[in-house]
Amino acid sequence: MLGLKLPTDPRWVNLAEKSLEEILTDHAYCEQKAASSCISIIQLFPEYERVVDEVSPVVTEEWAHFRLVLKELKDRGLKLGKQRSDRYVHELSKFQLKGGTRQQQLLEKLLMAAMIEARSCERFRLLSVGLSDEKLRQFYHGFMVSEAGHYRMFLDLANAYIDSEIVKTRWQQWLDYEAELMTRLLPDGKLMH
Repeated sequence: MLGLKLPTDPRWVNLAEKSLEEILTDHAYCEQKAASSCISIIQLFPEYERVVDEVSPVVTEEWAHFRLVLKELKDRGLKLGKQRSDRYVHELSKFQLKGGTRQQQLLEKLLMAAMIEARSCERFRLLSVGLSDEKLRQFYHGFMVSEAGHYRMFLDLANAYIDSEIVKTRWQQWLDYEAELMTRLLPDGKLMH
């Protein structure tokens, strides 16, 4: 369904379970960044009414997710740590085409957002089936479902405003680039080179 060409290294779940505070901290900041990214898309493209209408509720949802992760940290007696650099997103952003028409700029923003949501969905699925803690498995199942919906929404919005063949071709380029990027990332998200 997601079209990702390279699965997350299975060792990632084991790393996540061993460093729960760190994983939940990273997750909290990812939800915060997702809300900010949605706000940015709305600010950059207010003339695209469907984008504004469909992305606006996601801002609220992502912020609610941030609060849920904060609560999970607190319930477990863990603390929100400092935000770390997100090498994955940083490297993805290098692939965005710069300039071009407004539609081309919109396409790049929507496809990058779809890519991040797809990978998040895939990782949340791994956590929902691979963690030993039943409560956390259920916790991440809910996030997986949500991310799948966001992934689909961003692609649907791209297809609503841009020729579907252009979207399809560029999405395949994004998928190829992301797979190559994943081969250069260690299971914890750090770049190997």
